[in-house]
Amino acid sequence: MTLNPDLSRTEDTTGGGPDEGLRRTLGVDRRRFLSTCTAVAAGAVAAPVFAAAPALAQDRGRDHGHDRGGQVLVPPHKRGIILYTVRDATARDPLASDLPSGFREVFKQLARHGYRQVEFAGYRQHANAPGGDNLESVEGAKLLRRWLDDYGLRAQGNHGFIPPSWPLTTADLDTFKKHLEIANILGMDHMGTGGDPTGSSYRADWDVAADKWNALGAVARREGIKLYTHNHDSAYGFLLDGGPLDDQGRPTRSSGIRKLEYFLKVTDPKLVWLEMDIFWAHVAQYKFHTYTAHDGSSRKSVFDPAGLVARNNKRYPLFHAKDGVVSTTNGMGYDMVPFGTGVIDYTTFFSRVGQRNYRNPMVEDDNSPSATDPAQSLREAKISYDNMAALRKRRG
Repeated sequence: MTLNPDLSRTEDTTGGGPDEGLRRTLGVDRRRFLSTCTAVAAGAVAAPVFAAAPALAQDRGRDHGHDRGGQVLVPPHKRGIILYTVRDATARDPLASDLPSGFREVFKQLARHGYRQVEFAGYRQHANAPGGDNLESVEGAKLLRRWLDDYGLRAQGNHGFIPPSWPLTTADLDTFKKHLEIANILGMDHMGTGGDPTGSSYRADWDVAADKWNALGAVARREGIKLYTHNHDSAYGFLLDGGPLDDQGRPTRSSGIRKLEYFLKVTDPKLVWLEMDIFWAHVAQYKFHTYTAHDGSSRKSVFDPAGLVARNNKRYPLFHAKDGVVSTTNGMGYDMVPFGTGVIDYTTFFSRVGQRNYRNPMVEDDNSPSATDPAQSLREAKISYDNMAALRKRRG
């Protein structure tokens, strides 16, 4: 059985009113929250107070001395990390190592580093960690939420399940809704994926992807969640949308618009959001600078990642903040390094995109886990945090 969700049932649940804030604090889905409020209309709903453990809260108050002087580009409550960066630590056997292992102990260590937000990359950990190996369930989400609250952390997103089917099968839609329920328990505003909407270069395929994401975004919005997609370098390559057709009837030339720029135009801004991976956007800047126009001429267009974000403003609530050093040998222009130790100008980037209390930059370094140095990923997470906290807007 296949189906397309009814977009006409979309409700406006993206506001930031007090009721929405209370719902997220409670960690319940929107329907359950509304029914609860109806049931107690004659009384009052009191939200629990979640805070960091006392020792960690005391450390947080000092904020490691980073916020003295100058305009902070990334406020303390917005400093986050995607757990993919420390995936070796969450997957580590706590019975075989004294290093932080599993979600609970990794949360504790990240909180000590100073982080306030995390983005999940799935819900699996080592089987010997508290809660067992698979926390992708309502009960698992409740356990994760308790640990997040214990250490003063907020879940802000997840690279999780996006249905592969289109039109959607009933099974895929049910699984997608289960992930939305988990996201609500965890208190997330956003849920997304680590992949691109499509790997194609052709406009027709991006139109199909837009239809699918609009439909999924409508389902997510009814549950109070903003659905987002992530990018790699190819998604900011040029869209093939005109010129002579190949032997399969597909266009071979470009108008100069980039694939995700087109996706932004054909998706509903109330339903679909983006997480820019800033490293991969700079790789795209390095790789995709010339295209063949519809008339056959060769034209140059240098990609401006910060400019695209600024033009689309709130379509970009999340970032992957990963850094790179120049490479002339790997074909990408950059090699990944811990945040703040490379050449990507994050001071300029964050200054240009603005909206510092709206954006959610998540530190990411694909290469932090090490087979020979098991402590490296969490150590580099601290380096990255300190460098993000030190960012200041330039004077003048």
